[in-house]
Amino acid sequence: MAVLTERPAAPVRRRDRGARTLVNRFLGYAVLVFFALVFLYPFVIQLGNSLKTQEGAAANPLSPFPDPLTFAGFERIFAGTNFPLWLGNSLLVTVLVTLGRVFFDSLAGYALARLRFRGRAGLFAAVIAVMAVPGVVLLIPKFLVLNQLGIYNSYAGLIVPLIADAAGVFIMKQFFESIPVSVEEAARIDGASVFRTFWSVVLPMARPALITLTILSFQGSWNEFPHSLVSVQDPHLFTLPRGLADLVSGSLGKGTQYPLKLGAALLATIPVAVLFMIFQRYFVRGANEGADKG
Repeated sequence: MAVLTERPAAPVRRRDRGARTLVNRFLGYAVLVFFALVFLYPFVIQLGNSLKTQEGAAANPLSPFPDPLTFAGFERIFAGTNFPLWLGNSLLVTVLVTLGRVFFDSLAGYALARLRFRGRAGLFAAVIAVMAVPGVVLLIPKFLVLNQLGIYNSYAGLIVPLIADAAGVFIMKQFFESIPVSVEEAARIDGASVFRTFWSVVLPMARPALITLTILSFQGSWNEFPHSLVSVQDPHLFTLPRGLADLVSGSLGKGTQYPLKLGAALLATIPVAVLFMIFQRYFVRGANEGADKG
């Protein structure tokens, strides 16, 4: 009498599938770790050289290990340069520009998303066209306009041209269009004006987009360099990018000055990095919602 035996085919296939999934996951993480190290290594080099002596940084600039470790470069930054002044100017310009962009870009985005007026489509097309124009093309016209208005070489010249931008208007318009119109209609039935509806009802619902716009505006204005080239000439009005460019160009004299230059650049990156780390989840959420709308 023949005895029939069952073959454990299904468990074997499940084990094979689980092994392949584990291998694929390991390879995926390995690739991510590799690229993370590639992107982080320049920052490690920057930190290591900022803690070296001038001779040590010049002799082995690609080594991330300072030998001996010293904070002389950072001491020179605050004692031998105008870094505190540049830092104060950057904070002033960045805070005012960020607040202005969040407010004015939100107003413009809401108007383009909800209000119906003649020329609305053409105005939005102009906003898209401005986004496509390279910023370097506008440097000379920007200088001529600033000079003609009498705000060249002033804080107004640093702030006013940057207080609104087309990309921010586009982001806010796209987000406002995803909010149900019924919410605003209920507010109008209760007697709220257009601005009251925008300020008290719609704007609080746009927090992910507002945080995304805040991060982008802060980062863009903090790192803005071409605009400072054509808007100011007085060293007392230099922001951090302009001041760091002055250091890199050799204003301190002979030598590579790697510890001082890289230390100043490291300090300049800290505020943006901290802001992004704090609001990262809101930034990603806002980007995902923008992708869903697209």
